Amino acid sequence: MDQRTYNQYCATARTLDLVGERWTLLLVRELLTGPKRFGDLQKSLRGLGTGLLAARLKHLEQEGLAHKVTLPPPARTPAYALTEAGRELGPAVLALARWGAKWAMDGRREGEAFHPGWTVLAMEAFFDPDAAAGVRATYEFRVGDEVFHVRVDDGSVDAGHGPDPRPDAVVETSEDVFADLAGGRSSLADKIASGEAAASGDRDALRLLGTLFRRPQPTRRVPGQEPDRRAPGQDA
Repeated sequence: MDQRTYNQYCATARTLDLVGERWTLLLVRELLTGPKRFGDLQKSLRGLGTGLLAARLKHLEQEGLAHKVTLPPPARTPAYALTEAGRELGPAVLALARWGAKWAMDGRREGEAFHPGWTVLAMEAFFDPDAAAGVRATYEFRVGDEVFHVRVDDGSVDAGHGPDPRPDAVVETSEDVFADLAGGRSSLADKIASGEAAASGDRDALRLLGTLFRRPQPTRRVPGQEPDRRAPGQDA
C-alpha cells in the first residue's frame, strides 16, 4: 500500500503522515491500554475489515510505533503492543478525547457502536487530579461481559482492563446503561435508584466516584446551530 504524504517539513505534517490515515489513530487508542490480539482489535473496531486492519498494523510496525509480542501465560498467544514512540502518542489521544467530548459529542447517533472498554482511556482523559488529592480507592466496573478497573492514588490514576484483586467498590450494569453514564446523560445514583445498575463496597469510595472524573460540557461549534443527529451517510 502506497503511503501518502503531505510533503511538508513540519512536525505536525510528519506526524499526520504516520497516524493520519483512517483507523490508524484508533488502533493506537486501542493499544494504549495494553497489548491486543488481532481478534480483540477486530471486535473493538467494528467496521474495520480484516485486510485493512492487517495493513494498518503492518504500517504501525514498519514505522516503529507497534510491534508483535506474545502474551504471558496462560494465553501465550501473539498480540500487538505499542513501542515507546507509540506510547508517547498517549497525551495527544487523551487531548483529542477531551476536545471531542466538548466540541464533537452531541449524543449517541443511530447506528453508532459503543464499546465499554473505550472508557478505560476516557477515565484517564477526564480524571480530575485536584479532586482526587488524598483519595486512595480502586473501582471495578462490570459492564456486560467486560470487566475493567480504575485505581486512584492521591491525585493520580491508573486504568486498565480486567478485574482488580481487591477493589474498594464494584459497579455492575449493562452496556446500554453504561453508554448513557459515559455520555453524561444520567448519573450512577439515578441508575442505581432505578435498578438499572448496582454498586457494592465502600460507601465513601462510591460517593467520591462522581467527583473524580469531569467530562466537559458539550458545546456547539457554531453558535445557534442545532446539532446534526443524523447517522453518518444519511441523506439530508
